[in-house]
Amino acid sequence: MFILRDLLKPLQACFPENESGKERGTWFVYTMLCVTIHFTSARTSNLLRAIQTLFGFEISQRRFYAFMDSPKLPWPRLWLTLWSAMTPSADADGRLILALDDFINPKTGKKIFGCASVFDHAAKLNQSSYPWAQNILSIGLLKQIKGRWAYLPMAFRFYHMKKVIEAGLIKIKGKAPVFQTKFEQTVDRLCEIAKAFPGNAILIVTDSWFGNNGLFAPMRKQVGKLTNILSRLRVNSNLFDLPCEPKEGQRGRRRKYGKLAGNARSLAAGFKDLAQAYTVNLYGKPREVQAFSKVMMLKTLHCKVRVVWIYRKTQWVALFTTDLTLSVEQIIEYYGARWKIEAGFKEIKQEIGSSKSQTRNPDAVMNHLNFCTMATTITWLYADRLAHTPQRSHAVKGRRHFAFSDVRKLITQAALEPSFDGVFPKPVNPHHNSFISALLRMVA
Repeated sequence: MFILRDLLKPLQACFPENESGKERGTWFVYTMLCVTIHFTSARTSNLLRAIQTLFGFEISQRRFYAFMDSPKLPWPRLWLTLWSAMTPSADADGRLILALDDFINPKTGKKIFGCASVFDHAAKLNQSSYPWAQNILSIGLLKQIKGRWAYLPMAFRFYHMKKVIEAGLIKIKGKAPVFQTKFEQTVDRLCEIAKAFPGNAILIVTDSWFGNNGLFAPMRKQVGKLTNILSRLRVNSNLFDLPCEPKEGQRGRRRKYGKLAGNARSLAAGFKDLAQAYTVNLYGKPREVQAFSKVMMLKTLHCKVRVVWIYRKTQWVALFTTDLTLSVEQIIEYYGARWKIEAGFKEIKQEIGSSKSQTRNPDAVMNHLNFCTMATTITWLYADRLAHTPQRSHAVKGRRHFAFSDVRKLITQAALEPSFDGVFPKPVNPHHNSFISALLRMVA
């Protein structure tokens, strides 16, 4: 209960000190708890039912729906407050490790904000390749919590295709939004995060779609030179040797690149015999991998990169990073932890329930997704502050770490304790309101 108090009290303090602000702050706390607890879905109607049933909250449907649809919830201030709660232990080995990717949120209603026919590269044979869905860009913190990696969402942005905006199909308060590419949206979000964590080096771990100069160049220009990227190298990417020192008396400018060494595929075959064994904490346990590392020039980024070829029995994969201080073990472990962003998307969409909501207008959609992503982050921060590692409720072969649902159960137990009302007292309706309600019932 005291962990919930330490996490939720600063968020409640983000609301104004007047009577209306205090009331909304209390509604926010209990709504966040109802999103987080493990046996409710994040649909607005279910949240209202949970508030009334579990916490005995006296709030009408009209007022609660108006709250969930409000454009005045201070989300920027709330996120900054939550980021400050991450600060004491946010960095790993002196740097913030941020995961970047986008995901789709399938919907059924045709008038839901942000929806379009989006290409799904992971669609199965019996699924549509262009589902009706929201396309959401997400950035979050990769952090080790009680011996396992976790993804803590920090920021998101809806991506609207340029043709959809030009056709006038997306409106926010009657106006079409300004088109931004996913790279531009990412840089904007990173600038906000860098301001909240001044002086911290940032390592962006992402897949090969984002791992190119479209992101790296504007990121270095706007966010700063303390930002680096870790990604997967495409098999046809050409790599060059480091430039040689100019000979004495040689005229002309110094060469930026050495000789062409080959592409990632051809070099993988040549370096296989030079690979060494490394012990890496990968996918929850120590594993021995065969890898070879070399610093080379990558012309697409116009800089030096450390390339690591990882060899399995019949296959190989090449990773690269612009942070030359990273060791081979760190590169492999951090990129292996990138998969937690996919697990995080499942937690937001299916376990928390953002995909089940059918809210339609922009404010309601933004509020609901903010509740879902913030609830996911609060859950992992709660697990990080526990004195003991949570026990896994359901045994799964090959998995020994606790699950996201196990932490939600602990939060549910803490929130339903009788003494919780003393920490977050519920607002009491004024006497004249109850008197008027009684009169209306008598007249009816």
